[in-house]
Amino acid sequence: MTSRMLRSGIQEAKRAAEITRQVRAMFKGESSRKAILDVNSIIHEVVQLVGCQGAEMLLRRESIVVSKGKLQVVAVLFWLSLFAAVPKRAFAGGFFLYEIGTPDVGLASAGYASRAQDASTVFTNPAGMTRLDHSELMIGVQPYYGYQVFSPNSRTTRTGTDGGNALVPLPNGGIFYVYSLTPKLKLGIGDTTYFGGGLEYNLNWVGRYHLQGATIVGNSILPSVAYRINKWLSVGAGFNVMIGYLKEKVAVNNLLPNLPDGQLKLNGWWTAGLGGDIGVLVEPTADTRFGIQYLTPVSLNFEGTPFFRGLGPGVGALVRRRGLLGAPLSIDMTVPQSLLFSAFHQINDKIAVMADAGWQNWSAFGNPEIGINSNNPKTETANLRYQDTFHFALGTQYRPNLRWMLTTGFAFDNSMVSAPSRTVSAPVGNAWRIGAGTQYALTESLILGFAYEFMWQGNLGLQQSIRGDPSRGTIAGQFPSVNLNFFCINLTWKAAR
Repeated sequence: MTSRMLRSGIQEAKRAAEITRQVRAMFKGESSRKAILDVNSIIHEVVQLVGCQGAEMLLRRESIVVSKGKLQVVAVLFWLSLFAAVPKRAFAGGFFLYEIGTPDVGLASAGYASRAQDASTVFTNPAGMTRLDHSELMIGVQPYYGYQVFSPNSRTTRTGTDGGNALVPLPNGGIFYVYSLTPKLKLGIGDTTYFGGGLEYNLNWVGRYHLQGATIVGNSILPSVAYRINKWLSVGAGFNVMIGYLKEKVAVNNLLPNLPDGQLKLNGWWTAGLGGDIGVLVEPTADTRFGIQYLTPVSLNFEGTPFFRGLGPGVGALVRRRGLLGAPLSIDMTVPQSLLFSAFHQINDKIAVMADAGWQNWSAFGNPEIGINSNNPKTETANLRYQDTFHFALGTQYRPNLRWMLTTGFAFDNSMVSAPSRTVSAPVGNAWRIGAGTQYALTESLILGFAYEFMWQGNLGLQQSIRGDPSRGTIAGQFPSVNLNFFCINLTWKAAR
């Protein structure tokens, strides 16, 4: 029995020595202010990990000791950083969508807060409900499809595929209802998703240690009210009850070359947050109006237990020893606030023009707070280096007769991340939109609408690595010709006059 235990202990010590050699080779020359210890501390961790008194002697014989005072990144802290850093990167690819299944798709969002021609104004500017003479219902469906395939270059250090088309086709749309309580007082309710996005790479792609897939969605329920103060001024406001959903997965490098990858997953976490939607509509003349929409920030606090699978014996033991297996994780993030100014002018009975200018507070979204409730609880605020964005749009409507309306528009949004801050979970750039649509009056109370919009982001260069964490490797190259296509159909019902 003693002999068998000794042989087992020697095998564990050899395994620990091999893991430590791998760590030492990978982290050679690396340093980190937050995660550095003397190599003798690595030895101590491995000794405690394998539970073998002979491990320290074996490790020293393997020349894993360096002069006292030399600092290197420790394997244990590397896994702590993995556990904390993945959520910081996973949800970073969210979009602020103007496209919510409404006629605005055919205008590239021009006139968003000033058009106020249908029930979708419940969201785009609650004050605009006062322009609807009678109760009205709009239902819109809007799937979208995009292209985003990575092309790695020679600076990429991991082998694998290009990841395939990472943009996940997602259905979207909205439903909006306005009830005319009095000519001056209107009530509204809406349900739509203006915030979210999804990425899904091949599991064995070259950037798998940074991200394999992530989805974040915020669905908004929007009860609202509007009141006309006088013939030229209306105000409106509503709650933004947002239901948040988050999932993601990333490969775990098991360090030893003969071991397949492990994986870390967040298996679909749900939460809810509350914000506001405030609007003002000014109508100096019958043909001209100006609108303002302000969306307050919404706090989404995700909590759950990440799931590890396929961890190698060394990595698994390190994670268990630090109490990370089964440790609850919290992610507190802020959906950006936004402010939009909009103008609409009816030139004559056939032609109208409109324009928008807006701001979105993405820098707040880029500072999520991450909490780990492990043996060593810690909370930190990540800095993803996001920046605020600005939005501009121009559009026009043409009505050849009473039944038909044709629309077109153009818009530009600068990117929430600069090129040096771009990651595989936030592969975004400046967005150029062009849209076209039509509306046809089937009857006096039913209007059918179709619209298409093309969004172009171009060639997005990327070089990503994590300082002090070379096990994930460097991924470098570009996403060429990134684009999205939005297809929209909507139906509007108007109550009898």
